[in-house]
Amino acid sequence: MNFGEIFGSFRKRQPSPSEAPTHWIKCKNCHSIMYYKEVENQLNVCPKCGFHLRIDVKKRIEQISDADTFVEFDADLVPIDPLKFVDKKSYKKRIQEAYAKTGRNSSAVSGECSINGVDTQLIVFDFAFMGGSLSSVEGEKINRAVKRAIEKKQGLVIVSASGGARMQESTFSLLQMSKTSAALKQLANKKLPFISVLTDPTMGGVSASFAWLGDIIIAEPGALIGFAGQRVIKQTIGAELPEGFQRAEFLLEHGLIDMIVKRSDLKKTVSDMLSFFLSEKEDFQLKLKESL
Repeated sequence: MNFGEIFGSFRKRQPSPSEAPTHWIKCKNCHSIMYYKEVENQLNVCPKCGFHLRIDVKKRIEQISDADTFVEFDADLVPIDPLKFVDKKSYKKRIQEAYAKTGRNSSAVSGECSINGVDTQLIVFDFAFMGGSLSSVEGEKINRAVKRAIEKKQGLVIVSASGGARMQESTFSLLQMSKTSAALKQLANKKLPFISVLTDPTMGGVSASFAWLGDIIIAEPGALIGFAGQRVIKQTIGAELPEGFQRAEFLLEHGLIDMIVKRSDLKKTVSDMLSFFLSEKEDFQLKLKESL
């Protein structure tokens, strides 16, 4: 066997870069190289600079809900292709690829859980599934979660991570903006709380609809939040944008969100808010009965 054959057989035995395991993570903010266990122990927050790294749905649910309390609903809802849409790939092909990548049928995981003992309807968006885009399935999941919250007199928490409405469904996707907004109005009419948690990124039709309709709007530090991208805005208005534009800190300073909460404090903050609103409702009903 010559050198070329030996080298060729050696290369065949090596895993591809995507398959090779790595135990190191590079922070996108401070560029520090850290052992992955160190980062995981900090809830996927950089221990060097405090930058909040993106996390998957499973970790998010584990972090915000009490252990072994999350029960998923509507996992069998599957997107259809009413427009037979094709760009570089067909919509059906993109859905298949997203399913192979995440093991899920949509970009939203919906269910019921307990958050520090408070029973809650919880929806978490998965950016890994077609950029967390909003389609007919996600809109229907939110609508059903609202109905369950009303039926069980619970609060609703939605953790958003999305690039916006799903272009492959066109108007069908855009209609979910009004559909989810109308559903949340029903929740508000019943005096039940909706806590909106904005993570990096929350953009487009999601930020222009249900994500901004929370009784309390919470953002993670440094999260990118907005409607159109900065380049589009800059080209449209023909002016330089302020430093930190569309980041959570800028939005808080200008009154567009209620608070910025570190990931380590998120669970307690959400449960405190839910408890406050639900107890306020119970106190009001009690006082009304006493007055009658």
